[in-house]
Amino acid sequence: MKVSQTNNPLHGKTLEMILNHLLTLYRWEDLYKRVRINCFLENPSVKSSLTFLRKTPWARKKVEDLYLESIIS
Repeated sequence: MKVSQTNNPLHGKTLEMILNHLLTLYRWEDLYKRVRINCFLENPSVKSSLTFLRKTPWARKKVEDLYLESIIS
């Protein structure tokens, strides 16, 4: 049985899309201030951040929450 995702704002969004959206709104330093993750502070790059976020569920959740906050406001 398929579960409907029509009310899920993250449905169809990749982690890379989410991170790139946040980078259009905030610089790396600002992302670090909002989500205290070292990959946003020390030699930040999209590739290294994606690698970390894919391996770390709590960090991914924080980034997704910030994304949701940014599209709602």
